[in-house]
Amino acid sequence: MSREMIRQGGRSARIQAAVHAASRALLEQQDRSAITVPMIAERAGVTPSTIYRRWGTLSDLFADVAVERLRPAAPPADTGDTMADLEAYTLEYAEEMSSSVGRALLRDVIADSSDDAPMRCCTYTYDNLRLISDRAVARGEAPLDIAQVFDRIFAPICYHILFADRDVGPDYCRRLLAEVGRGDARRGTD
Repeated sequence: MSREMIRQGGRSARIQAAVHAASRALLEQQDRSAITVPMIAERAGVTPSTIYRRWGTLSDLFADVAVERLRPAAPPADTGDTMADLEAYTLEYAEEMSSSVGRALLRDVIADSSDDAPMRCCTYTYDNLRLISDRAVARGEAPLDIAQVFDRIFAPICYHILFADRDVGPDYCRRLLAEVGRGDARRGTD
């Protein structure tokens, strides 16, 4: 995350938007190892010192850009059933994150030296799981044990995506979901 608080609107927001856009454009055009802060600054129309002051390092800037790209565009699907909602969300998450773009974004997030970017991404997932759980309660179903869902579904998926040691396709995700379903992922059930 940026080193200083970014105010909504105004000059700070315009600078952040310009730097993010320049970073995304350069990342699409060339290898990240060839990108420098001065290149981003020139493209964004700011000085390199502006980038260093706000983000500190190139890695932290890339992490901030990645977090914004990983922000969910829409809430998880509401299928009318908690486990079906969880399955739909898990399959979509694994598909997006295991793409080459998703994998690069995850790596950028993990590279954040302040640990703020990983926490923000974790919060996005937590908020979506909380929404699925809240819908369950509203339907009279047991809520999800969100910590267990994190530990038994999303942690293994992220690990295997980051280390590229296993396919995290639908079959794998459904096995994790089945194990969680058998292991009481919903509080109050046996």
